[in-house]
Amino acid sequence: MGNALDCISPDEKASSKKASSSWYPTSRHLTLPSSSSSSASFTPFFNGRPSLFSSSRKKKNKRGLSGSLDGLDGFDDHESSSVIQEQAIAAALLFRHHQRNGSLPNFIRSNSVVCPSPGSKKQGGFPRSSSTRQRSLSDPMIRPQQLVNSQQEVKIDGLETNHFVLVHGGGFGAWCWYKTMTLLEEAGFKVDAVDLTGSGVNSFETNSITSLAQYVKPLTDIFDKLKDGEKVILVGHDFGGACISFVMELYPPKISKAVFVAAAMLTSGQSTLDMFSQQMGSNDQMRQAQIFLYANGNNNPPTAVDLDKTLLRDLFFNQSSAKDVALASVLMRPIPFVPVLEKLSLSDMNYGSIRRFYIKTQEDCAITIPLQEAMIKSNPPEQVFQLKGSDHAPFFSRPQGLHKLLTEIAQIPPKQTCSSTPELRHLLENGTS
Repeated sequence: MGNALDCISPDEKASSKKASSSWYPTSRHLTLPSSSSSSASFTPFFNGRPSLFSSSRKKKNKRGLSGSLDGLDGFDDHESSSVIQEQAIAAALLFRHHQRNGSLPNFIRSNSVVCPSPGSKKQGGFPRSSSTRQRSLSDPMIRPQQLVNSQQEVKIDGLETNHFVLVHGGGFGAWCWYKTMTLLEEAGFKVDAVDLTGSGVNSFETNSITSLAQYVKPLTDIFDKLKDGEKVILVGHDFGGACISFVMELYPPKISKAVFVAAAMLTSGQSTLDMFSQQMGSNDQMRQAQIFLYANGNNNPPTAVDLDKTLLRDLFFNQSSAKDVALASVLMRPIPFVPVLEKLSLSDMNYGSIRRFYIKTQEDCAITIPLQEAMIKSNPPEQVFQLKGSDHAPFFSRPQGLHKLLTEIAQIPPKQTCSSTPELRHLLENGTS
């Protein structure tokens, strides 16, 4: 557009005197640049403030005042008014001139990169702007479930079941699944998260629990209420693995799949304590965190095991957020000890007829990778998944990854077999005599 001094030709005399005030043109004569002029910027001033254009050239005026076009200080009201009027007229004429010659620059409305609208037929308008930074989960415009759904749409129709039952681990409650529940429900699944006896909001006294059957009764109540032919995907975490194994033996026709998430996946005749004893010597953190409670007196076996809240982050939540660690430290309750001692009785006919899947948590300090792999080797599931970057609580540290694996498992089609019941398979394999 031409520089300010190329556009306005003042009829003035040079002066060597300097002062700290503003420069202004004194001539009423205006010279317009040719259409071939460069599109440098001119700075019209209104009320002493720069417009969209800017110029840094300086020149002395008739009064010997030196400075840039920074304002109108040093002039009386009449002079200031005249200057404002002259510069406004100059700016308007310049704008009209460049508009007629097609040399008016496009005004970019932000400092972001300019991206033209795809398929837009409008020419010569102001271009739209767009940030080059990709949005992340921290952006309020994108919710976590939108990110998951955009990556892979979950097809609920046609699944063997769309009903998840989530079973917490020792000391936890249904509250620990809040992220997983939200993601699954918004994907169209039906979800039940249970508080086992003495856990979560269940008011039963933990020290009074005397059997595994008593501990899992809220879970068996859910299965008792299921309609004939209705199936669920049963998910267990931590000690919840032993709990879902107990239920798998009781309700095999009602369970489509069983998913063990960093969980105790035991063999028949084994207790959860037996499983933990395999790593107790090498896991000092677990031993240090345990606080045994003796409600029946110190001369009797412990009734429950509590966990040192100051060690929770390092043991369970080494990859989880501070908010989730704070939540767990407030809501976790003691673990009943008798159910941990109870050995399971599992049969191939019932427990063995259910498809099992295991999700390994790679950064787990509570049930370490060697222990998870030992359980998988001694009692192989149908398929093993790995959740990288997850601590012992993937529902906190890796909710998106856990959600993806659970929905992937839900979409695995049923196996096609020549018979639908274990009893009939047994007869076909061994004869009828």
